[in-house]
Amino acid sequence: MAEENSTFARPATFHTRACYQLSNHQFSRMQELPVISAIQEENSRVKKPSWLRVKLPIGESYKHVRGLVDTHKLHTICESGNCPNMGECWGEGTATFMILGNVCTRSCGFCAVATGRPEAVDWDEPQRVAEAIHLMRVKHAVVTSVDRDELKDGGSIIWYNTIKAIKQLNPETTLETLIPDFKGNADQVQRIIDAAPEVVSHNMETVERLTRQVRIQAKYRRSLEVLRMLKEGGMRTKTGIMLGLGETKEEVIQSMQDLRGVNVDVLTLGQYLQPTKKHLPVHRFVHPDEFAELRAIGYELGFDYVESGPLVRSSYHSEKHVIPGYGRNKWLEEQALQTV
Repeated sequence: MAEENSTFARPATFHTRACYQLSNHQFSRMQELPVISAIQEENSRVKKPSWLRVKLPIGESYKHVRGLVDTHKLHTICESGNCPNMGECWGEGTATFMILGNVCTRSCGFCAVATGRPEAVDWDEPQRVAEAIHLMRVKHAVVTSVDRDELKDGGSIIWYNTIKAIKQLNPETTLETLIPDFKGNADQVQRIIDAAPEVVSHNMETVERLTRQVRIQAKYRRSLEVLRMLKEGGMRTKTGIMLGLGETKEEVIQSMQDLRGVNVDVLTLGQYLQPTKKHLPVHRFVHPDEFAELRAIGYELGFDYVESGPLVRSSYHSEKHVIPGYGRNKWLEEQALQTV
């Protein structure tokens, strides 16, 4: 944990995974992430099945996080993005931090984050993020960002400074970084490697055939190359793929094989949910049994951890993704029980 002689107030310990932008006194310059309002379910093209229903958030842990969010005037993408796991994650006291502003330079067809001209880089942001993690006494933090293609360094210097600031103020906090592709720039990717977070994640999001439609400014092979560079740099690597965008099962398995080809450690598979009518439609809702089958295939291909289910998002159970062998050993135990 963070140092015992800290002058910060310290509420109960918890992991963090909801996207925070802080706005009270010492964190006042971080802004709320503008996310396009979600459409009502009745406007969806495909009716949501019963397995996508989630429980209302309840419990003391949820109330504790809810209190922190309200007291410190924190704005979460969990709320504004209508994340299906908010009740579960907040019930466990989990959340994710967003850096590099509130506007993305890319316009991916699945993402509800606003696209446009970002504001100037806030060079004080790394310290404020580190202080927020310390204040909230976080054991495991996830940090992500918008794409900043207009910057010469792609935002990689702020990324480096943020990781280092978090580690300095919170030496016992484990960290996952969900990074952009930095246009495949090796020097910018190297900055992340040099900062040495426990896990580096870069999401493929979809299969190769659909990448141009889903991720528009991204390239499938470039993302694979980023993951290869990270792994060769000694990082524990992770990626995520959304299902239900029109891909075939064979294409998903091919992508999984491509990812094992660059030795990715952790894979998340989840259902795509349309944020608004302006975004890509849901082609189908994938049954939980198919997610279970893909999970098994993933372990058979050699992934160290496979998180696969309709409500899985990239940072779902991320505190477990840090631990080498955890997911694979659990799967092997399950297999052993089935053979008894």
